Amino acid sequence: MADDWDPLLRDLEQRRAAARAMGGPERLGRQHAAGRLDARQRVERLLDPGSFQELGTLVGGAAAPADALVAGFGRIEDRPVLVGAEDFSVLGGSIGPGAADKRTRLAQLAGQERVPLVLLLEGAGHRPTNALERQRRAPNDLQALAELSGRVPLLCAVLGASAGHGALAAPLADFAVMTRDASLFSAGPPLVEAALGERVTKQELGGPAVHVERSGVVHDLADDDAQALDTLRRYLAYFPSNAWSPPPRREGGDGGPRRLDAILALVPPDARRPYAMRRLLAMLVDEGTLFEVQARWGAALVTALAFLGGRSVALVANDPSARAGAIDAAAAAKAARFLEVAGAFHLPVVFLADNPGVMPGSQAEREGALRQAARLFAAQHRLRVPKLHVTLRKAFGDLRNALLRGLELAAGRDTGPLEPVAHAGILP
Repeated sequence: MADDWDPLLRDLEQRRAAARAMGGPERLGRQHAAGRLDARQRVERLLDPGSFQELGTLVGGAAAPADALVAGFGRIEDRPVLVGAEDFSVLGGSIGPGAADKRTRLAQLAGQERVPLVLLLEGAGHRPTNALERQRRAPNDLQALAELSGRVPLLCAVLGASAGHGALAAPLADFAVMTRDASLFSAGPPLVEAALGERVTKQELGGPAVHVERSGVVHDLADDDAQALDTLRRYLAYFPSNAWSPPPRREGGDGGPRRLDAILALVPPDARRPYAMRRLLAMLVDEGTLFEVQARWGAALVTALAFLGGRSVALVANDPSARAGAIDAAAAAKAARFLEVAGAFHLPVVFLADNPGVMPGSQAEREGALRQAARLFAAQHRLRVPKLHVTLRKAFGDLRNALLRGLELAAGRDTGPLEPVAHAGILP
């Protein structure tokens, strides 16, 4: 009787093998020759060894193995996560009906199971042939991603050209990293030229020089796929799996009070002289745990994660070596988004102030410095986590008053059970 199943089982295994072969040796060879990992290698590199369990392997059939999206669940540092990786070797990583359903299901499962979701992007957006297909499920994946805001960590890596619908996952994410040869845009160069007559390369349109250094859409830059995936693993280590859980703690932290006399050698008493704020932060936190977020944008403020006495904390510090620490629109927008994420996941926040206030001048006004400074004030005012403020030398202007009026030390205060707080980091 068992032999009757053999043909069906052989067929199932053949179909699974075809799906795992992705776009075939030639296309995978081109991917590897360009110095990129393929989608399945990326998933294996991201997750703990042997922990990946795939969902929807047979979606798409022989014409589109896994429908160009490798999806499933696994573990990072033994914590469960969900992951979806666009497969560029299959129809350019474009989104078909099956992949759209898988993307939505991943987001729904992340919310249902209260686990982080990681998306690895390299794809061309929706396929033109989708217009001929049946109506897809509602809500769609972007709506489901928005529902995750402030409830579970949402991470993203841009590992090649990412366009259209898929590219919108990056600005929706709590943290996004891209590789040096990656690009991100709402529409690629051919469509831009057809619509606007503008001729640009992928890098000029949406490379790291645009989205890491100018727009602030992407938080970090990596040399290659492996470094980008390692960065995602490290970032996640500072956060709980969901907004119902407390922040992680580490054994062996630099616990107990300690003096930082070396600060006097680093910080000059002359308030007009700059110094290296990042060196000060590294001295303050547990050794080797400082992780700066968005170092290449909004330089007047340093936003970083760290462990302090074994506890995960968020740090916001003026950098006197960048515009004397005066807060411009980019710095305020960066810090507001950072605080919204930190507050959603209950990380205590340490403010280190050394600044002359909000950046004045006509350029600052045109850039909307006041609007973004107001958003920063609102973000810190809404925090319901322990907040500590240290003025190192100076804190002038309205920002000082905003911080001090909103400052509250919640340590030891009974805040009740942890509840998710949707943050506005995805909003303009």
